[in-house]
Amino acid sequence: MQRWPFILAVALLFLTGLGIATYRYLDTGMPLLPGQERAVWQIEARIAFTANGGAAEALLTLPPDQNGFEFLSETGASPGFGFAIDRAGPQRRAHWSKRDVEGSQTLFYKLDLVQDTGRRVTEEKPRRRSADSFDGAYDTAAKEVLNALTPKSANARSLAEQLIQEINTEPPDQNMSLLLQRYSPVRLIGALLSRADVTARTVKALRLRDGRRRQRLRDYLQVWHDGGWLLFDPRRGLIEDTAHILVWQTGNPAVLEVIGGTRSRVTFSMVSQDQPALGLARERYNPFDLSLQNLPIAEQGMFKLIMTLPVGALVVVFMRLLVGVRTSGTFMPVLIALAFLQTELLAGFIGLVLVVGAGLLLRFYLSALNLLLVARIATIVVLVIALVTVLAVVSYRLGLISGLAITFFPMVILAWTVERMSILWEEEGPLEALIQGAGSLLVAVLAYLVMSLAPVRHLAFNFPELHLCVLAAILLLGRYTGYRLLELHRFTPFLKRSP
Repeated sequence: MQRWPFILAVALLFLTGLGIATYRYLDTGMPLLPGQERAVWQIEARIAFTANGGAAEALLTLPPDQNGFEFLSETGASPGFGFAIDRAGPQRRAHWSKRDVEGSQTLFYKLDLVQDTGRRVTEEKPRRRSADSFDGAYDTAAKEVLNALTPKSANARSLAEQLIQEINTEPPDQNMSLLLQRYSPVRLIGALLSRADVTARTVKALRLRDGRRRQRLRDYLQVWHDGGWLLFDPRRGLIEDTAHILVWQTGNPAVLEVIGGTRSRVTFSMVSQDQPALGLARERYNPFDLSLQNLPIAEQGMFKLIMTLPVGALVVVFMRLLVGVRTSGTFMPVLIALAFLQTELLAGFIGLVLVVGAGLLLRFYLSALNLLLVARIATIVVLVIALVTVLAVVSYRLGLISGLAITFFPMVILAWTVERMSILWEEEGPLEALIQGAGSLLVAVLAYLVMSLAPVRHLAFNFPELHLCVLAAILLLGRYTGYRLLELHRFTPFLKRSP
């Protein structure tokens, strides 16, 4: 393409992307930077079950009104099912029903809420319930535990902290070990507190983390102290900052009940969206709005990662065409950076180096077998999976939970990296292989640093039309035919000769 038509096409792409983004900003008030507006949490409960045939009902317990959260709206997506919210009883429940249904069914409940640390709800002390009874040797063990810990506490809060500390002591004493054989930690703590005339209850709560999918409710403990509920983690103790913990169930009934069906389960997905205060009062689910915000929550979390890929590609193009960094594979650094986004950078970096290094040693052994390319790649895939499995298990046994991060790397990408590095080693020598390997890691780290920036992720997801501007920049860089930065050292002798 001639120069001026090309420049015109690039300018048109850039102005189109910038113009659409400007229009959306002025029309909807979507903030250009994260944190300018209130963060709206969109939580989706996905219910799946197999209907037996005939009438079927599903009842999902809904979160109660609580401190620190303001519920904005709630909806149920249920094709062919009747939907209603039952507000009778101690807890609200979502109720789906259908007269004739058979086979696998999927129901959705969506809740929008905002965090409001200044919001408080009236909390009444619940009626005292009868203390949980222990029988036989368990009753004696419970008495011994309380007799030992009660003198060390001053109130309900300190007694709960003492119990949690004692229950997580390694190794536990004889009495606690006996009780843990029958009771789960959170149930045991609640029963012992009840035995000590402390008002406590076990609850199920959801930890709010942006972009998480298929999460389940976790067990916590609430203790009544000084006119309010305190939240305790059965492993870590008192949770002072509850801004990201949404209590979902505080007692009976069960979280999910299905009548006329089997194999029922419920999982939760969540995503945080910065939305203008004016937009919070409007309907957010417009069927005619072609926006990523209208996708299911689980898919939104996935697209938050995918939409950063063009930015990573721009970093790779810049580093290769302008700086002159040599990499193993054209856009393999972007895929590595994408995996880094799902792990910690240091853990992912170390895991990648270990797996690729061990894979290279095995690949050199395979070269003596004279296998065809397809069989060799398939063999390396199996070996890489074995290496990742061993690394994950050993890391977990050693208490290095961050070592599990290597499982986020695509196995085929790891296998192909090993294959390319080994071929490069054989054809160009170890120095060139190390240069390209180091270059790939350098570009991957730089791409990760750019892709992980909060403003970049915010703009990439909420203003996807800006990717037209990224495309325009890539096209411009693609026409560059001058010297690269790392090639300028060739002109050093001319500088030495100059007077």
